[in-house]
Amino acid sequence: RDFNERCAQCSEVNWGLTDGGRFYCRSCHNVTERTREVVNTDFITNSRVQTISKGSRKQEKNDGGSEWYICEGFQLVLKKQVEALEALGVCPQMKDEILCNFWRCYLQKSKQAYCKRPAGEAVKALSVCESSTDVDSDPERPSLLHLLSLSESEGDLQTDCSFASSVSKVSESTSVYSGSVDGSLYLMKSQKEKLRMTMPMTLSFCYMALLWMREPITLSELLRYVVEGHIPYLNVFQHFPEKMKLCGLDLKIFCVESWPVYEEVFNKMHELAAYLDLPRFPDITESCFLHPDMLCMKYLMEANLPDELHNWTCRVVKKIGIGEVDFLTLVPGNKSTRKVKYDVLAAAVIVVVLKLLFLLDDHYECFSVISFISSQTKVYIFYSGGPYFEFKKWYEVVKHSLDVQQKKLDEERAKYLWRCEKPLFYSVKNKAKVLKRRQMVVNLQNQFGKLSSSVQRAEKPNPSSFQLSWSEKNTDGSCFHRHSLKGILQEKRGLLTTMNPDYWLCTVKLCNEKLCGHLAHYKEVEFPQSYHFVLGLFSFLLQVQPSYIHDEVCMIEHKLFNKKLYKKLKYNTVLRK
Repeated sequence: RDFNERCAQCSEVNWGLTDGGRFYCRSCHNVTERTREVVNTDFITNSRVQTISKGSRKQEKNDGGSEWYICEGFQLVLKKQVEALEALGVCPQMKDEILCNFWRCYLQKSKQAYCKRPAGEAVKALSVCESSTDVDSDPERPSLLHLLSLSESEGDLQTDCSFASSVSKVSESTSVYSGSVDGSLYLMKSQKEKLRMTMPMTLSFCYMALLWMREPITLSELLRYVVEGHIPYLNVFQHFPEKMKLCGLDLKIFCVESWPVYEEVFNKMHELAAYLDLPRFPDITESCFLHPDMLCMKYLMEANLPDELHNWTCRVVKKIGIGEVDFLTLVPGNKSTRKVKYDVLAAAVIVVVLKLLFLLDDHYECFSVISFISSQTKVYIFYSGGPYFEFKKWYEVVKHSLDVQQKKLDEERAKYLWRCEKPLFYSVKNKAKVLKRRQMVVNLQNQFGKLSSSVQRAEKPNPSSFQLSWSEKNTDGSCFHRHSLKGILQEKRGLLTTMNPDYWLCTVKLCNEKLCGHLAHYKEVEFPQSYHFVLGLFSFLLQVQPSYIHDEVCMIEHKLFNKKLYKKLKYNTVLRK
């Protein structure tokens, strides 16, 4: 109360004290170098200080592990993931300046730290710690905050009322079922009302930070790096310190036995941004990697399509206004704006352009170039700009490569060992039995490996932004980047237009996305095979369901042909009357 200086960062006068005696701002969490010496020791003795301390925790008698909390486990996971992203080339500022602040804000909103819990909610605390101020520092165990922030000037987490009651009673009742202090309480039904932290939400945190920094990594790429093992997610608890014992309900929280799902991570990210009351994200402009024009260029290269198609994708993006800053920029909590899936949107734009040029009805795309060439006075294959693009030949080349890559991916996933090297046990009593059984399994695997002369698993390849690569140096004609679209275009009034005057819509009327979950329903048997193949290609590149791309295609079509659809629907209504 005696410290009345204004905060240098937010100009507020709302100070608190860290465990180290430094002043920190409760409004913006800025920690100053100013310290306060405690003189009145009687006040400390009679008070009840409830904090997550840097000091040593009460050691368990059974397995020698120290007390830890679920939020500490998730913070370790986030630390490992952001370090892996930094190794991939992400800006180093993302760790301490962006993700760390998001995490602090989440802890404060969920009343796990940086808050004063109301007296009525003290009993419902997520975790419990013993009140004590006479603790010694433990150099072997890092503080909760320093797992993310590497700055020595940062204070420890202040949780004035986050951790109520005493640790002795709860730890005794939950030690058999959980290695953490609050593992059993974390899964209580009452906590479902809040945005409870889960393993998929760690990826939502990472994607939210990437989006804030406007890094050139889409959500589909982030999830692919997870599957390839470049970003820790599956069995990430193996990297926990030795004293953080996992057993029982902890495994239900941190043990993941399924691949992350695009839709789940995407929706949780938007829920998280709204829950944290984040401001408008930095603008997505034309120079950003997440802009549709930039992503379309990338996916055209990866799909082995002609470079000239990029002019058409840019025209579609400009025509329907999906390249505008207000459309692309995330505004958390704004229900009037549609959630943009940048990678799926760009793929859908390419699909619409292919429908405009080749119709994709299993007939026109196979004969458009052939009929054009046969109508010329002389038969030719090349002109000054390069060879003509033939959809049928492109389909054969890409399908062969796609089948090979899909088979390789399926085999890798089938061979994936879900069980981690670190043995897990649900009870301290079963620990010896589990360790013995695990050792037997390892010995048997080694023996059978020697008998079968199995080849050791190769090291994982370096991460790449492209799953399919096409070289123009190949002489077999498998690269279509420089191929021309002249065979399917004609010039009218100084502008290139398609020879094909027709277009078929995927759906005439869109569904209510909030009620159905989709703008349109996709069934393979109801659409041409060429359209299904193109959707399948981009579905493989993005590792998402084809229905997600189909939804965006329907949305783009209705924006592109809005006036014609309105006239048609109005005409049909008049006829019915």
